[in-house]
Amino acid sequence: MKLCRFVPSDAASPADAHAGIVENEIVAEVRGEIWGSRERTGQQWPLGAIKLLAPSTPSKIVCVGRNYAAHASELGNELPKEPLIFLKPPSSVIAPGEAIVLPSVSKRVDFEGELAVVIGKRCKHVKPSEKVTNYIAGYTCLNDVTARDLQKPDGQWWRAKGSDTFCPFGPFLETEFDPAATVETFVNGIRKQSASISHWIFSLDAIIRWIAQVMTLEPGDVIATGTPEGVGPLCAGDTVEVAVSGIGTLRNTVVASQD
Repeated sequence: MKLCRFVPSDAASPADAHAGIVENEIVAEVRGEIWGSRERTGQQWPLGAIKLLAPSTPSKIVCVGRNYAAHASELGNELPKEPLIFLKPPSSVIAPGEAIVLPSVSKRVDFEGELAVVIGKRCKHVKPSEKVTNYIAGYTCLNDVTARDLQKPDGQWWRAKGSDTFCPFGPFLETEFDPAATVETFVNGIRKQSASISHWIFSLDAIIRWIAQVMTLEPGDVIATGTPEGVGPLCAGDTVEVAVSGIGTLRNTVVASQD
């Protein structure tokens, strides 16, 4: 099942957000958050009459670094022995179709296409007998936009990963998990990344259990699972697309900072 958050095209602000079930080219509105009971209101909207928002408003975005061996290799990094975790701030989130802004402090901003998970139930210290899927609302596309020239010199990655507009995700939330899903990234229609998530170093089960040992994951929180090899720079005027099979395509334009 595909779910979304949206506003009518003529809405005054994202504060007027609705949740919906996507069925072909129609969105059936539901009450409350999309990870709830999903009671239909009876209102329906054509996809062309709405603006899609990011599928959740997370309190935090937890990211996994170097979860594909080939990506670690292309940047000259050793393979991690344990999940390598970093955070992106909620202020970095933008919706499908919105513009990624290249900050003036960086000369090299890269795309990083990923599969992301949205948490549906409060999660802390997952018991060995529990399934982590019980805590997942669904799966979506995410672009872990990164100022590459700030990443290594800083050591800490908050500037490189946390700039405003550096976390587009969406467009839909798919409730079913496909262990053979493929992550692809396109820049101006040219494919730059393509890999199956079966190539992950750390499984989704291992990632969520690892994170939940030290922080409480709240409904709406996002986990980005790592990017394949093939990362590269973005320039003003580009259109970047992250596609995950079975979910959809996240599309954003790129603009220069006006600062």
